[in-house]
Amino acid sequence: MSDQDDVLSSYDYLVSEKLIAQKPAENRQDSRLFVIDRRANQFYHRKFPDIIEYFNAGDCLIINNTKVVPSRLFGRKDSGGIVELLFLNLCQNNKECKVLLKPSLSLGREIYFKGNYKCKVVSKSEFGETIVKFNKHGILDFLQEYGIMPLPHYINRKGFLAEELSAFDRERYQTVYAKNSGAIAAPTAGLHFTKDILKSLKIKGINIATLTLHVGWGTFKPIVTTELSKHGMIPEKFVLDKENADIINLAVKNNKKVIAVGTTSVRASEYIAEKVGIVNNDKTYLKECCGNTSIFIYPGYKFKIINTLITNFHLPKSTPLIMASAFSSREIILKAYKEAIKKKYRFFSYGDSMLIL
Repeated sequence: MSDQDDVLSSYDYLVSEKLIAQKPAENRQDSRLFVIDRRANQFYHRKFPDIIEYFNAGDCLIINNTKVVPSRLFGRKDSGGIVELLFLNLCQNNKECKVLLKPSLSLGREIYFKGNYKCKVVSKSEFGETIVKFNKHGILDFLQEYGIMPLPHYINRKGFLAEELSAFDRERYQTVYAKNSGAIAAPTAGLHFTKDILKSLKIKGINIATLTLHVGWGTFKPIVTTELSKHGMIPEKFVLDKENADIINLAVKNNKKVIAVGTTSVRASEYIAEKVGIVNNDKTYLKECCGNTSIFIYPGYKFKIINTLITNFHLPKSTPLIMASAFSSREIILKAYKEAIKKKYRFFSYGDSMLIL
């Protein structure tokens, strides 16, 4: 690890807006696959279904089955002006919710919605979050009916475009194995998988382990510290049960590939390894575990579980990009991104895929 690996500015790069995917490939499996052999420092250009060729019987694929809630909602002020809310929790226990509010409103102001719902601004946090209190319970059901998928800001859904493409985004900004509601962003590395590809992996003998990490806004909150070691992540909820921990442990025991689908699967697996992992003969084994993780993985980190990574192309200076750099190296990742730009790969959440071996 060099001194520059801990400096945020070392993870910057330029990409044309033309390469920022506004929609996914027409079919999930049609994405391109950029393959990095980090040991040989070699790149290969494939199609996503080719990913099956890189895995063998006994390998383990770890997927995150969190389900994105349509947690972006539009309401109106008493003056008639439009207000946008992004829900950071789902009011499951009471009527108070933590949201990001645009534009900001003063304490006591009310926001009105369809279905006779309304909320009042009751407090604000130091992180720019706002606490609002609703007049009714059942906010999760309300969001399922009226909410819009919380796509990242670089995907253009301005004006009425968000509502026009709401049904499309509800299907495609969700993995085919999404099950447990609670995320405000998709684990996008999984968006390329189809049921047929997963079936082909199983036929080949690849085991699939499932965990849940509810992706929160902390994954995308900009890093504001110059030194990475001073950045703190906002905690995200996760759970791994015994059955799936055993599936992962079998691959570890047999020296097989342990493949994380996305940086969220990495964060959960590596945090569990640090918290409750059992070390035996220089190998770390997982136990069932649940809780909150704020682990931030950057160069210098020693991976205990994951030895293969499926990911997307990430924003400059972002925590997922920095994690990918920790897994490979900053030099290799930036070189790969430069090559991907040259080859016109599609970037970010709805873009193409990367496999790091």
